[in-house]
Amino acid sequence: MIKNSKNYIAVPPGETIREQLEDREMTQKEFAIRMGMSEKHISHLISGKSRLEPQVSLMLENVLGIPASFWMNLESIYQEQLARVKEENFLEEEIKFARKFPYAEMASHGWVEPTRVIEVKLKNLRKFFEVNRLLALENLRVQGIAYRAIGESSNSDYSLAAWSQQAKLTARNYSAEPINIKEFKDNISTIREFSKEDPKIWLPKLTELLSKCGIVLVLLPHMKGSYLHGASFYDGNHIVLGVTVRGKDADKFWFSFFHESCHIIQGHISEIAPTHPEQEKEADDFARDILISPEDFDRLMKKSIITKQDIVSFSKEIKIHPSIVLGRLQKEGIIKYSQYNDLKIHYILNV
Repeated sequence: MIKNSKNYIAVPPGETIREQLEDREMTQKEFAIRMGMSEKHISHLISGKSRLEPQVSLMLENVLGIPASFWMNLESIYQEQLARVKEENFLEEEIKFARKFPYAEMASHGWVEPTRVIEVKLKNLRKFFEVNRLLALENLRVQGIAYRAIGESSNSDYSLAAWSQQAKLTARNYSAEPINIKEFKDNISTIREFSKEDPKIWLPKLTELLSKCGIVLVLLPHMKGSYLHGASFYDGNHIVLGVTVRGKDADKFWFSFFHESCHIIQGHISEIAPTHPEQEKEADDFARDILISPEDFDRLMKKSIITKQDIVSFSKEIKIHPSIVLGRLQKEGIIKYSQYNDLKIHYILNV
């Protein structure tokens, strides 16, 4: 069977055999008898389904009077061209797949080298994802990955795949002790109180504390169109907990952090499949209630009018930053998004 690609064509030796039989007005049945082979084998030989082996080339020399070297040369040329056809056709598929990744944005973050040449992009993406073939990424999500995303788009999976891979690569620059989920869980209350401090103070402390629990904290830029806020997953002998630093207000950062913490504590990331909606809701509830317990929030809600001073006093009482309380009240629709925003703090974290 003749196979072709954009620039190559592979013609099996069987086509020449077919021409010889036509010239001699010899049927495939008669040819099979003369060759001492089955008609099925001859059919496969002519169509290119079977390789032309050296022994067969000698038989062809006897039957058709054409040197064995001629047939072996045809087979060699066919196999080389066939390989080129397959490679070029596969490359076209790879290029189509490569176009789906947000390459320009990845380059802007320094994850891959900037280029406009698609073949170079493909090469760089293979290197970035550590695969010989980009199409090996059939399942774009890391096995067992849990992530917090608000919304979804056609680019979500490709952005998540890139973001998760960069999180893995970044995590390799840090060391961590053996995984200890119990110790992590026992320190959740301590971590919660970090929100009162400046990031320059709490970030090193948080990184060290997580490291002792076998968890590597990774902060990465937000990927456009991904709606991604954070993700967590196993990578070798440690856990990666990643949070986007998309111009994070303190309330959004800590909510995302504790959301991912729930996935780790509850073992969601141990499962083969990505997290499902029920687990995502469980993580949302966990983050909400860790930051402000239901009892404390109900107590605050007993006030008929909540003033700025009420928020400051309440946050001091429950040992978290006022911006977290304000963020919760705004999200619940109790306070307008235009009110008391001077209480909010905006994290600028190095990535």
